[in-house]
Amino acid sequence: MPEFPYSRLRRWPDVEADNLQAYDATDLLLVERALALDAPGSETVVIGDEFGAITLALTAAGRHGIRVHQDLATGRRALSRNAEELGLAGFTAHELDAELLAGAKVVLLQLPKALAELEEITDAVVRWAASDVVLIAGGRVKHMTLTQNEVLGHRFAQVQAQRAERKSRLIVASEPLPAPSTPPFPVSAQHDGLTLVAHGGAFAGARLDIGTRVLLEVLGAQATGAAVDVLDLGCGTGALAVSYALAHPDARVTATDRSAAAVASARATAAANGVADRVVVTLDDAASDVPDASVDVVLLNPPFHLGASVHTGAATRLFEAAARVLRPGGELFTVYNSSLAYRPELTRLIGATTQVTRTAKFTVTRSIRRSDTPDS
Repeated sequence: MPEFPYSRLRRWPDVEADNLQAYDATDLLLVERALALDAPGSETVVIGDEFGAITLALTAAGRHGIRVHQDLATGRRALSRNAEELGLAGFTAHELDAELLAGAKVVLLQLPKALAELEEITDAVVRWAASDVVLIAGGRVKHMTLTQNEVLGHRFAQVQAQRAERKSRLIVASEPLPAPSTPPFPVSAQHDGLTLVAHGGAFAGARLDIGTRVLLEVLGAQATGAAVDVLDLGCGTGALAVSYALAHPDARVTATDRSAAAVASARATAAANGVADRVVVTLDDAASDVPDASVDVVLLNPPFHLGASVHTGAATRLFEAAARVLRPGGELFTVYNSSLAYRPELTRLIGATTQVTRTAKFTVTRSIRRSDTPDS
């Protein structure tokens, strides 16, 4: 069997850089373990395959019928693009649900960063997969914790960590325990009249993170006139979009995020606050489905991590998206960690940018979309 061409995989449309690649040693270990098992592709599920390395390597090895779940829209698009580039097919994409897991005997998992996400995934596996399912989870040793083993132990009777190889490690969980009558997610919490609902993979969970709170205080002091088209770019659990809709009944609000867990959370948050008819939530990458020059106000609390790495490329992509979708004269309100000093980049990409407020940790800026196209 020819060796799989991992080096041909791309991260696109996610951020690409010399120090970022589309696979790691954990992917290779998961593929090797899966190929050593007898389970056919139709009984194999892959979760958290960032850019398709696991799914496509197994497909290339003849394991057809694999079901795959990726939380990020960028990962889904990268998998499709990489499959087309390599001429591979025979796998199907699903949400984290019964259709994904029904009858699965082997589940391969790239360990998520958040323990809550791991809890929701393991609950789904024991709830919907075969009664003798084996979950093989892997990660980079430097990012793994004993608490991850404990989370797996809440749903499996046997949890065994394997010997580390190439700075990665696998954990094999078997003998699933009975699932509780009620799934642990989504969860909800109240914040000064706002109900936040969160699935396990949503950033900050049902908490109102500090940056969002600072931006909400600024927005509460802003006066608005006629109805406006508003975009919450990277909406998370929907706190900004829903709060804006509650405060401005005439506004037309769209919320987008590249995380399926965030989108499900934001939709649930909109429903819990009675504005589901006025807040449209979509799974999208950097507002790629939003027409150019169609938005009056963009609200943005950009991430500064790509997986486990600090990287400002994700924020830059969202600034560029805001520049594209804003009408001339439209406003971008951005909150960010003050140490990141985004103001010059916002001025270059959007237009005149002023500081609205600054706390001990966060800065909020207001950028006005210039009418001309800035130089790259």
